[in-house]
Amino acid sequence: MQLLRDILDKQVVDREQIKIGKVDGLVAELREGKPPRVIAVELGAIALTRRLGASPGRWTARLAARLRGKRQARPHRIAWSKVRDIGVDIEFDIDVRRTKILAWQNWLRTHIVGRIPGA
Repeated sequence: MQLLRDILDKQVVDREQIKIGKVDGLVAELREGKPPRVIAVELGAIALTRRLGASPGRWTARLAARLRGKRQARPHRIAWSKVRDIGVDIEFDIDVRRTKILAWQNWLRTHIVGRIPGA
C-alpha cells in the first residue's frame, strides 16, 4: 500500500457510514532502526493548509484558536488503530456524534448559514 496515494484525500466515514471529512494528513512515529509507523490520520483545515507549507498552517491554527479557542487550534486526529476498513472510503470504528470533529460545521451552520435568508 502506498500511503500517500491510497490514504491521503480519501473520504472518512464512521461505523454508521456518516461522512466525517477527508484525510488531510498522516501522523507517523519514527523508530530507530525500523521503518516509520502510521499512528493517526488528521482531518480539518489546519492539516490541509499545513500541506501548503508551515506559514499557511500556522495562520490557519491562529485563526482557529481565535474563533474557536486554543483547544481547536490543532487538527482532529483519529488513531490508526481505529481503522475498520480501507476501500473506496476509509471506515473508522468510531461514533462521530461522540466526538468534536463536526463542531466547526455545526458552529457554521448555527451562526452563519442559519442566518442567511432562505437557508
